[in-house]
Amino acid sequence: MKKRTNIKVLNWVIAALIGLCQISMAAKTPEPLTPQGETLLASYTSTLDALKKEIVAALPKMHEKKSAAYFAAHGEIAKLPKLPNPQGLKMAPVTYCAGNPAYAEAQTNALLAARAVFKEVGPFLGGKEMHAKLAKCALLTAGAREMAAFAQLGEEEKSYVDLLLSDDKLIVDVMELGGAYQNKYGQAIRNYKAIQKASKNAVEKDFYRLWALASSLEHPDGNHVPEGKTAPEAIVAFYLNYEKASLNNELDPAFLTLTGWDCRFLFPFRPIESVTWMRRMIRNYRPDHMKLDYQWRYCRITKSDVPYTSNVSRPVRPDLNLLRMQDYFLEGGICGPRAFAGRAATHAFGIPSRPAPQTGHAAISHWTPDGWVTVFGAHWTFNHFRGQCGLDFELESRARSKSEEYTQVHRANWLGDAFDEPIVARMQFGVGGGFWKSLAHYKKLAIVEDAELKELASVGAEFAESNVAAVSPNSDWKEDDGTPKEKEFPKVELTEADTTITTDQNGVITIPVAACSKPESTEKIRFMKSYDNQFVQLHYNLAGNRPELRSYTVTLPEAGTYNFTATVVTVTVDKSFMIRANRRNMHEIEVPFTLGEWMETKAVPMELKEGRNKLQLTLRYPNKGLSIKSFTLTPVK
Repeated sequence: MKKRTNIKVLNWVIAALIGLCQISMAAKTPEPLTPQGETLLASYTSTLDALKKEIVAALPKMHEKKSAAYFAAHGEIAKLPKLPNPQGLKMAPVTYCAGNPAYAEAQTNALLAARAVFKEVGPFLGGKEMHAKLAKCALLTAGAREMAAFAQLGEEEKSYVDLLLSDDKLIVDVMELGGAYQNKYGQAIRNYKAIQKASKNAVEKDFYRLWALASSLEHPDGNHVPEGKTAPEAIVAFYLNYEKASLNNELDPAFLTLTGWDCRFLFPFRPIESVTWMRRMIRNYRPDHMKLDYQWRYCRITKSDVPYTSNVSRPVRPDLNLLRMQDYFLEGGICGPRAFAGRAATHAFGIPSRPAPQTGHAAISHWTPDGWVTVFGAHWTFNHFRGQCGLDFELESRARSKSEEYTQVHRANWLGDAFDEPIVARMQFGVGGGFWKSLAHYKKLAIVEDAELKELASVGAEFAESNVAAVSPNSDWKEDDGTPKEKEFPKVELTEADTTITTDQNGVITIPVAACSKPESTEKIRFMKSYDNQFVQLHYNLAGNRPELRSYTVTLPEAGTYNFTATVVTVTVDKSFMIRANRRNMHEIEVPFTLGEWMETKAVPMELKEGRNKLQLTLRYPNKGLSIKSFTLTPVK
């Protein structure tokens, strides 16, 4: 028989031979502990030491040669020479990614060796034995000192830590959701309990409970905490805003299918007022963006309404006292404002989203039913957020979609914590880490490979630093470059009410916007259903610089003066459109700045004749977006 050895001994022997070590967390000055804090930390450490002894005793035995061969193969990745950047590119060639042939070969070899180890440890990693104890060991390893620092602040703070440490189910949920940002577990549980106090759904319904917990873990210090508010008050306000929107069916239809882990990324790093406004504005102004394929859904508002403009002085209109998000729609900006608007749009409708910054550029990544995707920027290889490279996040997102298999990733990671192993580098994909920590990384690779979970291609990369159209294969909008094209646009099913001009008992005539001679969409003019499918609206966008006309024929009982108004939505200022009456009289209709709400324009008197009258609508260039529901003609007595 082959010689077998306890994995604890093997782990340290191999680690010494390979010489891989790294800091597990970003360096920061630890919170000083009071004598009470030191006592608490000693208590937590004692519990941790006892757990480690139990875990070591329960470990499976392993073949030394297979384990050594695996760890040696993994170690070859860290030895790869850094790729040069002779051209001084802003986004330099990345050594640790599949695009580097040497890395791809080394990773393939290491994964093959890891699979041999999985055959031995699979039953233990996939089992339920010691699961809660492994989770608690990982929690205390990462967070004991931070919890002691929080608990020493007072009895209330200590009660939150005590609550967590006494609840094995809660500990498992916390650790399976990815733990607390910066190990602030006490703060996270404080926020979680504040949400549960404010919402019975966060107590009684599992989806809402996990969402509340995940949000608290991702935002332990609150999120955009207004002056005079506490972190729990801020996170509760965010949660209740979204819960109300969910119960009112204002969020995306896929919202309730999200996993708890995906829910970590629901709340934006923006004021809650910006989210509420964005949700309401898109519903009124561009409901067609709510029905695009998921790669472009909602965030397409950046393409259509946040132009690429440099050197914008903020605020653009100080006199209007706008939210910063509303200000972006007045003049646009470079990559930052455009990425901020795209993220806010996805967040507003309950689509998880996060920043995806890269060297010298801001981009976004967001959830889709087929996986996470990057938008407005380069591939995952080049982006990062909160000390985690894009490749690492993207791999985790795919692997987590197989929740049962991912249990083995959790347990391998937690075993690494039991042995105080260094983590796999978060900013150097697949580099370093101890035996179990690195094995967890390869388990993620094995999960996506075995399930054939493909990475989604980036979209909108060509849109990163320009106003060039970014086109998704399933979307229907393209920028007009002035070249005649044969294109098909979505056809809107029109009802009789959508095309029928009516007159009420007071003689007021209502003209639905689709009651024109050509209710068909083009590059510039889009007919679309309202978000609730109650009516058809017209959107006149900024595609190209050639104006288009839409004609309306109205039959009047008698000649006279009629006040013309229109029901409109705008997100910009100082706009107008033209109405030409019977080919003779031109009327400029000033459009109010409605901030995404439906409003009526000021009445403009028109002299119209008895019988048939022809009204023609058009906009002058530049044609910054305008949505119209209907027109009215009110007789002037």
